[in-house]
Amino acid sequence: MVLRAEQPADLLTQLERLDQIGLRHVELAWSGHPHWAEQAAALVQRFPRLSLGAASVCSLAALDGVRAAGLAYAVSPVLDADLLQAARSEGLALVPGVFSPSEVHRARRLGCPLVKLFPAVQLGPRFWPRLQGPLGPLPACIAAGGLGVGDVEPWLSAGVDAVAIGGRLQGVEAWAALARLVQRLA
Repeated sequence: MVLRAEQPADLLTQLERLDQIGLRHVELAWSGHPHWAEQAAALVQRFPRLSLGAASVCSLAALDGVRAAGLAYAVSPVLDADLLQAARSEGLALVPGVFSPSEVHRARRLGCPLVKLFPAVQLGPRFWPRLQGPLGPLPACIAAGGLGVGDVEPWLSAGVDAVAIGGRLQGVEAWAALARLVQRLA
């Protein structure tokens, strides 16, 4: 699950709902707000059952904010060797974004055991398994970008390891569908 708000404190109600339905991995989208790290750290303390990470990490400043907040991991929409090296030197797990076979190959060469296929909605669930023939063993994969609750099971069936949803989770029925999905997959 990816949540977006300029200030992480604005995500409190959504995090409470996600915690109640049993979801365990939630990414807080990075923003340049001056209190982002402080507010994210407060959420880490408030929700100990959630594994909170950061989404949209594209800069060293964002990486510093993730570290300062004490988040468990970071996810980027891009594959940036310098950012990966900086995260590794700080002992922080950073999942890079990939879109093309060349980026998947480069991510493997950079030692990435896990990648984010982004934006997955543009590629479809059959894209990822088709890469294995020409590329050989693939890293673990999180499909993300433009996906909703109804996309989770088709993507998992196609062979990705996880699916991130976010912006399309609006309305009572979407939340109810998410709760049913979490129960079914638990």
